[in-house]
Amino acid sequence: MNTRQGYIFIGLNVVRALSIIALLLLFASSIVTMVQDVKSVNAFIAAGKVDSNIRATTGNGTEVDCINVDTDYVDGSTVPNQPAGAFWAVLNRLLIIFQVIVLIMSEVGWPAAFFSRFFPILGNDFGLGALGVIQCLLGAAVLSHHVDEFSLVSAFFLFSIGCLNILLGLIFRESAKWRRAPAAWRERFQNVLPTTGAPPSGPPRPLMMSTGGGVSWEAHRDGADASRSGSLGSQKSGMGFGRQGEKAALARGYTITRPDEALPTYVPKRTVTIRDSVQSASESETAV
Repeated sequence: MNTRQGYIFIGLNVVRALSIIALLLLFASSIVTMVQDVKSVNAFIAAGKVDSNIRATTGNGTEVDCINVDTDYVDGSTVPNQPAGAFWAVLNRLLIIFQVIVLIMSEVGWPAAFFSRFFPILGNDFGLGALGVIQCLLGAAVLSHHVDEFSLVSAFFLFSIGCLNILLGLIFRESAKWRRAPAAWRERFQNVLPTTGAPPSGPPRPLMMSTGGGVSWEAHRDGADASRSGSLGSQKSGMGFGRQGEKAALARGYTITRPDEALPTYVPKRTVTIRDSVQSASESETAV
């Protein structure tokens, strides 16, 4: 096993685990912040119904004045003091939660076909750079408001992990997700140790040596081959590489092809002489 590849695999998966943890923290902090914003807006509206002077523009009262330009946010919340401010604040938190869920699914790698088709930059064909940029944008969007400590720590942690993912994306590029995938790790090292295939279903086929130096395999030990070759005794006798062996192989369904000549072009081709033809005829008669 390559030690360097193992360190890269472990390091990338540690960064992925930290990324998932940071996204979960931001998911929880966004829900907490949204609940606090709704409570603050309800309290602000209830206070305005009880005391009508809250909405006055005098500016000398001790209560919150929602029309005064000095009051930019609703007290105790991140909701801006402007028309439909509560709607946009809640919508902002819902969009952050949705993006966090998408990024968590991308880090887990499920469903891979969905991301490869509809969000290619978050799929397996792209690196970690786009993921880091989105994480930095989410962290900056939360850090740009006055939030509680839990949301502050979660957003800063996510922003740091986003910067780290951008750096890893620049180093490993599109192979980052492939390097950290457990499936790719198994495929890369599946041939390190020798593997044995399934044992043959039939009995072993013995190797028969003939007196003439030829070699033939006994296909089966039952009576099927005996009916093809005529008798069991003729099956166990080697046929060699001559004409008889070729006939026996053709009878059993095997085909013999003549190999192509591999001699260089500058070597002259061999010419058949009368002596070679007489010698081949004598060999065929001896084999018969």
